[in-house]
Amino acid sequence: MIVRYGIGLVLVLTACSDRRTDGQTDRRTEGQPVAGTVLPGNQRDERAAIVFLGTSLTAGNGLRNPDSEAYPAILQAKLDSAGRPFRVVNAGVSGESSAGALSRIDWLLTHDSVAVLVVETGANDALRGQDPDSVRARLDAILARALRAPPPPSLVVLGMEALPNLGEEYGQRFRALYPEVARTYRAMLVPFLLAGVGGVDSLNQDDGIHPTAAGHRKMAENVWPVLERVTR
Repeated sequence: MIVRYGIGLVLVLTACSDRRTDGQTDRRTEGQPVAGTVLPGNQRDERAAIVFLGTSLTAGNGLRNPDSEAYPAILQAKLDSAGRPFRVVNAGVSGESSAGALSRIDWLLTHDSVAVLVVETGANDALRGQDPDSVRARLDAILARALRAPPPPSLVVLGMEALPNLGEEYGQRFRALYPEVARTYRAMLVPFLLAGVGGVDSLNQDDGIHPTAAGHRKMAENVWPVLERVTR
Protein backbone atom coordinates (compact mmCIF):
# COMPACT_ATOMS: atom_id res chain seq x y z
CA MET A 1 0.00 0.00 0.00
CA ILE A 2 2.88 2.38 0.74
CA VAL A 3 4.42 1.67 -2.63
CA ARG A 4 1.14 2.41 -4.39
CA TYR A 5 1.06 6.00 -3.11
CA GLY A 6 4.81 6.45 -3.66
CA ILE A 7 6.34 9.88 -4.10
CA GLY A 8 2.96 11.53 -4.51
CA LEU A 9 2.08 10.59 -0.95
CA VAL A 10 5.34 12.09 0.27
CA LEU A 11 4.33 15.40 -1.31
CA VAL A 12 0.75 15.41 -0.12
CA LEU A 13 1.59 14.43 3.43
CA THR A 14 3.90 17.42 3.49
CA ALA A 15 0.71 19.47 3.21
CA CYS A 16 0.23 18.97 6.92
CA SER A 17 3.20 21.22 7.60
CA ASP A 18 3.10 24.97 7.11
CA ARG A 19 4.60 26.63 4.03
CA ARG A 20 6.06 29.46 6.12
CA THR A 21 9.83 29.55 6.42
CA ASP A 22 10.20 31.27 9.79
CA GLY A 23 9.66 28.07 11.75
CA GLN A 24 6.34 29.29 13.10
CA THR A 25 3.14 27.35 12.69
CA ASP A 26 0.03 28.95 11.26
CA ARG A 27 -2.12 29.79 14.27
CA ARG A 28 -5.05 31.03 12.20
CA THR A 29 -7.49 29.08 14.31
CA GLU A 30 -5.80 28.75 17.72
CA GLY A 31 -8.60 26.33 18.55
CA GLN A 32 -11.18 29.03 17.86
CA PRO A 33 -14.46 28.03 16.22
CA VAL A 34 -14.31 28.97 12.53
CA ALA A 35 -17.10 27.47 10.44
CA GLY A 36 -20.77 27.66 11.28
CA THR A 37 -20.53 29.35 14.69
CA VAL A 38 -22.15 32.74 14.12
CA LEU A 39 -25.36 33.33 12.20
CA PRO A 40 -26.19 36.51 10.22
CA GLY A 41 -26.96 39.36 12.59
CA ASN A 42 -24.33 38.06 15.06
CA GLN A 43 -26.77 35.58 16.52
CA ARG A 44 -25.16 32.66 18.28
CA ASP A 45 -25.59 29.31 16.51
CA GLU A 46 -26.79 27.03 19.29
CA ARG A 47 -26.61 23.80 17.32
CA ALA A 48 -24.37 21.11 18.79
CA ALA A 49 -20.83 21.27 17.42
CA ILE A 50 -18.88 18.83 15.32
CA VAL A 51 -15.28 19.80 16.05
CA PHE A 52 -12.55 18.94 13.54
CA LEU A 53 -9.22 18.83 15.38
CA GLY A 54 -6.52 18.70 12.72
CA THR A 55 -3.57 20.01 10.75
CA SER A 56 -3.33 22.10 7.57
CA LEU A 57 -5.28 19.38 5.78
CA THR A 58 -8.24 20.38 7.93
CA ALA A 59 -7.44 24.10 8.06
CA GLY A 60 -7.45 24.27 4.24
CA ASN A 61 -3.94 25.65 3.79
CA GLY A 62 -3.51 27.38 0.42
CA LEU A 63 -7.17 27.48 -0.54
CA ARG A 64 -8.64 30.77 -1.71
CA ASN A 65 -11.47 30.55 0.83
CA PRO A 66 -10.91 27.83 3.45
CA ASP A 67 -14.13 28.73 5.25
CA SER A 68 -16.10 27.49 2.26
CA GLU A 69 -13.67 25.21 0.37
CA ALA A 70 -11.95 23.14 3.08
CA TYR A 71 -13.46 19.70 3.59
CA PRO A 72 -15.05 20.55 7.00
CA ALA A 73 -16.99 23.40 5.35
CA ILE A 74 -18.10 21.07 2.56
CA LEU A 75 -19.30 18.63 5.20
CA GLN A 76 -21.28 21.44 6.84
CA ALA A 77 -23.11 21.93 3.54
CA LYS A 78 -23.81 18.20 3.36
CA LEU A 79 -25.16 18.21 6.91
CA ASP A 80 -27.39 21.16 6.12
CA SER A 81 -28.71 19.48 2.98
CA ALA A 82 -29.45 16.33 4.96
CA GLY A 83 -31.31 18.32 7.62
CA ARG A 84 -28.84 17.41 10.37
CA PRO A 85 -28.88 20.02 13.20
CA PHE A 86 -25.12 20.38 13.69
CA ARG A 87 -22.57 23.14 13.14
CA VAL A 88 -19.03 22.38 12.04
CA VAL A 89 -16.12 23.95 13.93
CA ASN A 90 -12.85 23.90 11.99
CA ALA A 91 -10.06 23.69 14.57
CA GLY A 92 -7.31 22.86 12.09
CA VAL A 93 -3.84 24.36 12.69
CA SER A 94 -1.11 24.12 10.05
CA GLY A 95 2.11 22.45 11.11
CA GLU A 96 0.68 20.93 14.26
CA SER A 97 1.85 17.61 15.68
CA SER A 98 -0.16 15.20 17.80
CA ALA A 99 1.43 16.83 20.86
CA GLY A 100 -0.02 20.18 19.80
CA ALA A 101 -3.43 18.63 19.22
CA LEU A 102 -3.32 17.10 22.69
CA SER A 103 -2.42 20.47 24.20
CA ARG A 104 -5.57 22.04 22.70
CA ILE A 105 -8.15 19.37 23.47
CA ASP A 106 -9.07 20.69 26.92
CA TRP A 107 -9.78 24.17 25.54
CA LEU A 108 -11.91 22.82 22.72
CA LEU A 109 -14.00 20.62 24.98
CA THR A 110 -14.42 23.35 27.60
CA HIS A 111 -15.47 26.14 25.26
CA ASP A 112 -18.05 24.40 23.13
CA SER A 113 -20.91 21.92 23.27
CA VAL A 114 -19.22 19.13 21.33
CA ALA A 115 -21.47 16.38 19.98
CA VAL A 116 -18.87 14.84 17.66
CA LEU A 117 -15.07 15.09 17.79
CA VAL A 118 -13.26 14.34 14.52
CA VAL A 119 -9.51 13.86 14.98
CA GLU A 120 -7.03 14.30 12.11
CA THR A 121 -3.51 14.18 13.51
CA GLY A 122 -0.21 12.33 13.24
CA ALA A 123 0.97 13.08 9.71
CA ASN A 124 3.40 15.75 10.89
CA ASP A 125 4.75 13.29 13.45
CA ALA A 126 5.40 10.83 10.63
CA LEU A 127 7.17 13.53 8.63
CA ARG A 128 9.55 13.90 11.57
CA GLY A 129 9.97 10.15 12.00
CA GLN A 130 8.34 10.08 15.42
CA ASP A 131 7.83 6.69 17.03
CA PRO A 132 4.32 5.43 16.11
CA ASP A 133 3.90 4.31 19.73
CA SER A 134 4.28 7.94 20.83
CA VAL A 135 1.73 9.08 18.27
CA ARG A 136 -0.64 6.39 19.45
CA ALA A 137 -0.17 7.43 23.09
CA ARG A 138 -1.11 11.03 22.27
CA LEU A 139 -4.09 9.98 20.17
CA ASP A 140 -5.06 7.70 23.04
CA ALA A 141 -4.89 10.64 25.43
CA ILE A 142 -6.98 12.87 23.14
CA LEU A 143 -9.78 10.33 22.85
CA ALA A 144 -9.66 9.40 26.53
CA ARG A 145 -9.97 13.07 27.46
CA ALA A 146 -12.91 13.47 25.09
CA LEU A 147 -14.75 10.58 26.73
CA ARG A 148 -14.46 12.32 30.10
CA ALA A 149 -16.45 15.28 28.82
CA PRO A 150 -19.97 15.69 30.24
CA PRO A 151 -21.55 14.32 28.07
CA PRO A 152 -18.88 12.61 25.97
CA PRO A 153 -18.95 13.28 22.22
CA SER A 154 -19.13 10.65 19.53
CA LEU A 155 -15.64 10.04 18.16
CA VAL A 156 -14.32 9.86 14.59
CA VAL A 157 -10.68 9.10 13.75
CA LEU A 158 -9.24 10.03 10.35
CA GLY A 159 -6.43 7.66 9.42
CA MET A 160 -3.19 8.74 7.77
CA GLU A 161 -0.29 7.01 6.01
CA ALA A 162 3.44 7.31 6.73
CA LEU A 163 6.07 8.28 4.20
CA PRO A 164 7.35 5.43 2.01
CA ASN A 165 11.00 6.30 2.68
CA LEU A 166 10.57 5.51 6.37
CA GLY A 167 10.40 1.83 5.55
CA GLU A 168 7.78 -0.87 5.41
CA GLU A 169 7.88 -1.73 9.10
CA TYR A 170 7.42 1.89 10.16
CA GLY A 171 4.60 2.31 7.64
CA GLN A 172 2.78 -0.76 8.91
CA ARG A 173 3.08 0.31 12.54
CA PHE A 174 1.93 3.83 11.74
CA ARG A 175 -1.02 2.69 9.64
CA ALA A 176 -2.12 0.20 12.29
CA LEU A 177 -2.30 2.70 15.15
CA TYR A 178 -5.45 4.37 13.80
CA PRO A 179 -7.74 1.32 13.65
CA GLU A 180 -6.29 0.07 16.92
CA VAL A 181 -7.09 3.30 18.76
CA ALA A 182 -10.49 3.53 17.08
CA ARG A 183 -11.36 0.03 18.32
CA THR A 184 -10.16 0.82 21.84
CA TYR A 185 -12.38 3.90 22.13
CA ARG A 186 -15.24 2.65 19.93
CA ALA A 187 -14.62 5.49 17.51
CA MET A 188 -15.72 5.53 13.89
CA LEU A 189 -12.79 5.25 11.48
CA VAL A 190 -12.03 6.75 8.09
CA PRO A 191 -9.10 4.51 7.06
CA PHE A 192 -7.23 7.14 5.02
CA LEU A 193 -8.33 10.77 4.70
CA LEU A 194 -6.31 11.30 1.51
CA ALA A 195 -7.58 8.22 -0.34
CA GLY A 196 -7.97 9.16 -3.99
CA VAL A 197 -6.15 12.47 -3.41
CA GLY A 198 -2.59 11.52 -2.48
CA GLY A 199 -0.40 11.51 -5.59
CA VAL A 200 -3.14 12.81 -7.92
CA ASP A 201 -1.71 15.92 -9.60
CA SER A 202 -5.08 17.38 -10.57
CA LEU A 203 -6.25 17.31 -6.94
CA ASN A 204 -3.24 19.10 -5.50
CA GLN A 205 -2.13 22.72 -5.75
CA ASP A 206 0.74 23.98 -7.91
CA ASP A 207 3.20 23.42 -5.07
CA GLY A 208 2.37 19.72 -5.33
CA ILE A 209 1.71 19.39 -1.62
CA HIS A 210 -1.62 20.99 -0.68
CA PRO A 211 -4.96 19.60 -1.91
CA THR A 212 -6.98 21.88 -4.19
CA ALA A 213 -10.63 22.73 -3.67
CA ALA A 214 -11.42 19.65 -5.78
CA GLY A 215 -9.12 17.61 -3.56
CA HIS A 216 -11.00 18.82 -0.51
CA ARG A 217 -14.27 17.80 -2.12
CA LYS A 218 -12.86 14.29 -2.51
CA MET A 219 -11.70 14.31 1.12
CA ALA A 220 -15.21 15.31 2.16
CA GLU A 221 -16.55 12.35 0.18
CA ASN A 222 -14.16 10.09 2.10
CA VAL A 223 -15.42 11.39 5.45
CA TRP A 224 -19.12 11.85 4.72
CA PRO A 225 -20.28 8.18 4.94
CA VAL A 226 -18.90 7.99 8.49
CA LEU A 227 -20.10 11.43 9.53
CA GLU A 228 -23.52 10.79 8.04
CA ARG A 229 -23.81 7.64 10.11
CA VAL A 230 -22.62 9.17 13.37
CA THR A 231 -25.03 12.13 13.11
CA ARG A 232 -28.21 10.11 12.55
